[in-house]
Amino acid sequence: MPIPLTAANVTTALELPGLRITRNFGVVRGIVVRSRSVFGTIGASLQTLVGGDITMYTSLCEKTRQDAFDRMMQHAAQHGANAIVSFRYDANEVMQGVTEVLAYGTAVVVEEI
Repeated sequence: MPIPLTAANVTTALELPGLRITRNFGVVRGIVVRSRSVFGTIGASLQTLVGGDITMYTSLCEKTRQDAFDRMMQHAAQHGANAIVSFRYDANEVMQGVTEVLAYGTAVVVEEI
């Protein structure tokens, strides 16, 4: 039975325990560029006055990373991969208030040993 591409088959390591890489498709990626809304910036600024977790930014960061991850998974699926190894995130500020989040890794086909 073929192994499906799921988040469980994504790792920062070079291999997945119990599985053997049989094909390598190379780098796949998912890129999201987001800006903060005026309302979100005002709300987050008010949260900084009392300190602690700035939940509006935390939620925005989590959603952006998940969207980049999902796009990377779609890119891997387009190649026919069922796993991703050497997975990483990267983020860069494109301009003030605009951030790029990149999810990337190596798309592979794995099978049980």
